[in-house]
Amino acid sequence: MATVTTEAFFGFMGVSSALVFANLGAAYGTAKSGVGISSMGVIKPELIMKSIIPVVMAGVLGIYGLIVAVILVQKINDNDYSFYDGYKHLASGLCCGLSSLAAGMAIGIVGDAGVRANAQQDKIFVGMILILIFAEALGLYGLIIALILSQ
Repeated sequence: MATVTTEAFFGFMGVSSALVFANLGAAYGTAKSGVGISSMGVIKPELIMKSIIPVVMAGVLGIYGLIVAVILVQKINDNDYSFYDGYKHLASGLCCGLSSLAAGMAIGIVGDAGVRANAQQDKIFVGMILILIFAEALGLYGLIIALILSQ
């Protein structure tokens, strides 16, 4: 009778956590910003392309999750994979995924309010971009720690 091992379960949970939570953040940021862009586009359609920046930044969060998921899944094997590796890869996936989820929520909220405000006052644009950069940095911090943990 074969022995059942569960070490790889934690690694695969890290893979799925990275991808799922990062994509949730990307989807929320895209949807929330898209609503703001649609509302703003009715008033000033010439600003639609300039206002697409929050959607692009939210989409990058999904790429962070994909990168971590691909790296982690390549390290999982059934020969010498330990519980330590599984826990480390779970932590890696959660760092990336949950950081990207938080960043996506911030990008969505700032993107929605920012593009609407930009339609009324042009001077808001630079401030909105700075806030979006700092929100994106939250996801980048999670990606960096995830990459360190995946080694």
